[in-house]
Amino acid sequence: MPIANRNPLVHGSNLEQKENHRTKYRDSDSRRYLREIRVEYDKWHEANLQLIGPTSTPTNRDEEIITRRVEFLSEYKDFLDQQHYAEKFDSRSNLHSSVLEEFLYYLFRDLAGDFGENALIGKSHSFKDIFFVPPNYSQMLKRPYARIEKKDHDFVIGATIQASFEAASPSEIDANSNEMPTPFQEQPGRYSEATVVGNTETHIFDIPVVVIECKTYLDKTMLEGASRAAEELKARNPNSLYLVVMEWIKLTSDVNLRKYKVDQIYVLRQQKNTDREFRYEEGYVKNSINPTVVQHLFKKVRDYLTMDWVGGIEHGINRGWLIDE
Repeated sequence: MPIANRNPLVHGSNLEQKENHRTKYRDSDSRRYLREIRVEYDKWHEANLQLIGPTSTPTNRDEEIITRRVEFLSEYKDFLDQQHYAEKFDSRSNLHSSVLEEFLYYLFRDLAGDFGENALIGKSHSFKDIFFVPPNYSQMLKRPYARIEKKDHDFVIGATIQASFEAASPSEIDANSNEMPTPFQEQPGRYSEATVVGNTETHIFDIPVVVIECKTYLDKTMLEGASRAAEELKARNPNSLYLVVMEWIKLTSDVNLRKYKVDQIYVLRQQKNTDREFRYEEGYVKNSINPTVVQHLFKKVRDYLTMDWVGGIEHGINRGWLIDE
């Protein structure tokens, strides 16, 4: 049963919104630039669709496939990052920043697909916390008035959950402990809303297993925000992996990376950040995106998704140490 109509092609969607905007991007330069970008985007999109893999099963072609995807990305990024496009569509438009998010979809699409059609992949408004806000005690005895707090993530691989909450007396819980729950009678009209049928409320939300935060560059403030998000995620879903991927890095050696809660930080260009206006100076050398870094990223995610998430006291006591390394 399809829960929501997601579009993982976030960059293509961003481009389409600009092409169809009623008031913005209507001048002649914008229209011409968008037509030029559309041609190159369609080439990039089609090239990635034609290329299959890597999947959940390692092969001796994995590195070659990832290298090809990085080549496709680099060609498109070099085109889009030209100065006249960068100046016309600034950072607030998200045109440039959304490229990396869509690249991750192409990179992990066939891996996630191996786990079945219910696999969640792409940008997500995901579960963060749950709380209860009944208007009074009398109403709380009828239904719990649950609220699902959510958080936007640039890219996730995970699962969509449908859950029901219903107020019940302790005697009913004891008597019905072995009974199957009643099937849902209605579906939410909107993905983010709860549906109430009688005393039962139904919620639908995403649970991320892998979260990847995408940045053009990463500074200390951004890293601190990512660390807080990772900590909140792991408090609710301990079986989760939180990664940060960016093109450039804007951190000094004074930053102690070990105190942050993210699982890994990837710098695709292996280069310090330079303000965008200086990247167009004649002497500036922009490093290429390194396929080796992307291969490490892919392998880390694949290993995590295909491993067993065993743990806990009973598992650890048999070997003598309790926390997995």
